[in-house]
Amino acid sequence: MANYRQGRLSQEIEREVNDILLKRIRDPRVQGVTITGVDVTGDYQQATLYYSILSDKASDGEKAQAGLDKATGLIRHELGQRLRIFKTPELSFERDESIQYGSHIDQLINQLERDSQDKS
Repeated sequence: MANYRQGRLSQEIEREVNDILLKRIRDPRVQGVTITGVDVTGDYQQATLYYSILSDKASDGEKAQAGLDKATGLIRHELGQRLRIFKTPELSFERDESIQYGSHIDQLINQLERDSQDKS
């Protein structure tokens, strides 16, 4: 039963933080940031939010991380007003590398297909 509530809370946090980033945060460093997943601890005191950005540049990733770290207080405050929970969890942001990894795998597959067509 607790896992069900934890999953619902993770989905709710993901949806609300995406909305907050889109509508409330005006920092240009976090434009284009999308929350891809949320892990909430069993006691609901901490939440790790995984995000992705469209750019592949390392400098853009660092800027986005700095912008999210700066906006954490505002995001947590807004989240506390929107969710009906006793205590709003502490938020930490981590870059989700899975989308970049998937894109890299896709490029490798396309390269293999081109190579096999050239040999034929």
